[in-house]
Amino acid sequence: QVQLVESGGGLVQARGSLRLSCAASGIAYRINTMGWYRQAPGKQRELVASITIGGSANYADSVKGRFTISRDTARATVVLQMNGLKPEDTAVYYCNAECLSRTYTPYDSWGQGTQVTVSS
Repeated sequence: QVQLVESGGGLVQARGSLRLSCAASGIAYRINTMGWYRQAPGKQRELVASITIGGSANYADSVKGRFTISRDTARATVVLQMNGLKPEDTAVYYCNAECLSRTYTPYDSWGQGTQVTVSS
């Protein structure tokens, strides 16, 4: 099973920047799409950004133009650069990896979450 460890959350003022990193470890046949989700209090978890194994990125409309996702496939890491942060970006951010086990069974792996708080 693949394990994900996130880092880089914290407290920042509006219009500031943060960089979230996620490192995958463990054994899998392949890690396909990796991404970041977030969950604010009282709200459902939502996709923020994702990136395929080929490097194609997808963003939520609310973060387009402000956030950038990148990936180092060889090192199994994914980074979310967040610029122009807004108070509504405050949430717990979770790293996600769509994995294929060595027996070709697909499964999702999740990180433990990292808090991002943006003050106005």
